[in-house]
Amino acid sequence: MDLASLRAFVFDLDGCVYHGNTLLPHVESLLAALRRTGRRVLFLTNNSREGTDELLAKLHRLGIAAAPEEIISAAEATGPFVRERYGPARVLAVGSPRLLRLLEAAGHRPVSLEACREARVVVMGHDEAFDYPKLTALARAVRAGAPLVAVNLDPRLPVEGGEFFPGCGALVEAVAAAAEVRPVVVGKPEPHLFQVALARLQLPAAAVVMIGDSPLSDIRGAQGASLRTIWIAPPDAEAGDLRPDLTIHSYAELLAALRLTADGCD
Repeated sequence: MDLASLRAFVFDLDGCVYHGNTLLPHVESLLAALRRTGRRVLFLTNNSREGTDELLAKLHRLGIAAAPEEIISAAEATGPFVRERYGPARVLAVGSPRLLRLLEAAGHRPVSLEACREARVVVMGHDEAFDYPKLTALARAVRAGAPLVAVNLDPRLPVEGGEFFPGCGALVEAVAAAAEVRPVVVGKPEPHLFQVALARLQLPAAAVVMIGDSPLSDIRGAQGASLRTIWIAPPDAEAGDLRPDLTIHSYAELLAALRLTADGCD
């Protein structure tokens, strides 16, 4: 991959910029180097719990400079996505309070669990209070004809120390199994978020690279949208049939490659 031809670098957040509240080594230096050489930076996350303002505040708290227009979250994209597909709708939704507010801000009206069969659309984000009554209401609404919209299908949410919590995808699969319907997915690896990113950047896909740790969500998803890809691989990870344009194990490797590219252009 010709690093010199890339005009924008798109980063996943969880696992690529930070783990929980811990920055990855060298990420600050890498971001500074990209900005110094005139590259655009964008953060593209499947986060279903937080909007731009919360994610921006976290980046700033961790010492990462960013502007609101440099952040695209699946949570923020879901309300407009549902509106484009189904119009302003009566929505049965589970997820964070922020996701529910974002859906209402996009013009959708909430439906209670008790009135589940009145829902025109079901929306699922990561919900730490998920329980059997919610599973029952969501599955019944979907079986009654409401499309099942998942903010993402990520099975795990990574945190510090190599640990994880069950992710949005784990909950969605329970509803999908009960309702015998496959979900419509807003986030990666589906193309919608990548299309939003390219529209935001106003650049051709060949000039944009996605940096991600998830082979399916980040790498295959970006390849499906014709972006270049850099896989930041965990130690001892096997590529399998994955064919990223570049594989690294730390940002120090990418910094060194960028410096060589810059030196070659002098």
